Amino acid sequence: MLYRAIKADKLSSLIFYGPPGTGKTTLAKVIAHTTSAEFKQINATVAGKKDMEEVVKEAKDLQGMYGKKTILFIDEIHRFNKGQQDYLLPFVEDGTLILIGATTENPYFEVNGALISRSSIFELHPLEKTDIKELLLRAVNDTEKGLGSFHAVIEDDALEFLADVSGGDARNALNAIELGVLTTDRSEDGQIHITLDVASECIQKRVVNYDKKGDNHYDIISAFIKSMRGSDPDAAVFYLAKMLYAGEDVKFIARRIMICASEDVGNADPMALTVAVAAAQAVERIGMPESQIILSQAVTYVASAPKSNSAVNAIFAANDAVRNNKTTVPTHLQDAHYKGAQKLGHGIGYKYAHDYPNHYVDQQYLPDEIKDARFYEPGDLGYEKQIKERLQKLREQ
Repeated sequence: MLYRAIKADKLSSLIFYGPPGTGKTTLAKVIAHTTSAEFKQINATVAGKKDMEEVVKEAKDLQGMYGKKTILFIDEIHRFNKGQQDYLLPFVEDGTLILIGATTENPYFEVNGALISRSSIFELHPLEKTDIKELLLRAVNDTEKGLGSFHAVIEDDALEFLADVSGGDARNALNAIELGVLTTDRSEDGQIHITLDVASECIQKRVVNYDKKGDNHYDIISAFIKSMRGSDPDAAVFYLAKMLYAGEDVKFIARRIMICASEDVGNADPMALTVAVAAAQAVERIGMPESQIILSQAVTYVASAPKSNSAVNAIFAANDAVRNNKTTVPTHLQDAHYKGAQKLGHGIGYKYAHDYPNHYVDQQYLPDEIKDARFYEPGDLGYEKQIKERLQKLREQ
């Protein structure tokens, strides 16, 4: 849609929303170079109402004298207050201005609702690792638009590192490669070699021994989970920091915390799973760097909680029973909500637990073939101790 609108020079007001280095300003510059309209640019961090008044005056003059449209690009539009945004509204509405806003914040929260309703919103996502690698190689090798005339060579591990730690931010990656080329001495072969050490210095990030596809990745995540299971919050948060520093996907980390909360804490502290799930939802909505705090809260909670693997043992034991036994649901538990069920004897003799003291009545629920089986054996820690005591009292009744 955007490509067609630019190509046909039929733009309406637009808002580009996404993290830094994903191409918001670049898209605006593409539009500036392809449109027949006058293109004006201001930055909301330094511009005021007077700047907008001058743009509006020039836009009205161009429209009145030459019938020419004006595109106003506002970078960081979320920095404008409500009054400043309201000022633009009538000029956007009557066609004096075609507004293009760029913001790193959710426009539905930060931009005037009336402007939103008159604009098409395009969300830009962080670039994929392969895209960053392509940009870096183009920057190093292109003699016209890049640094090709410097005869630089980027080594594979340095390319991989920069593409990884830039976090989808093209500007960050390109700044690093430019700095590396301009500040690295030539080798004896006359070329500038961008090594892993050079790349690390230029992006101000130390290389961490953490390959997201290699054995080390699994070693770190294994240590992370075992530290939470072993009730060592210090070790757990250390491995969390190491994964985050190396650029691990926060959603992957959040999934591991949720699994641990159920597998290793379970009913000893049922709140652990609630905290873990809430953290997983929060990091998807918030992103880095704030997500590290949320993950730290979840990790330290799960690591510090009392532990139980009774839920794991219960489902594994039940799985074995299902595989090894042919069973039938007891007649009194079978569905009786259809015509003719009583003739088959279904549901007859079922005791409704809520009709009895303490909402409990002794009756058989497991199939006859395994009626005395025990799958869930609560532990003695945390809330599960209360569960164990309650089940024992019920069984004694």
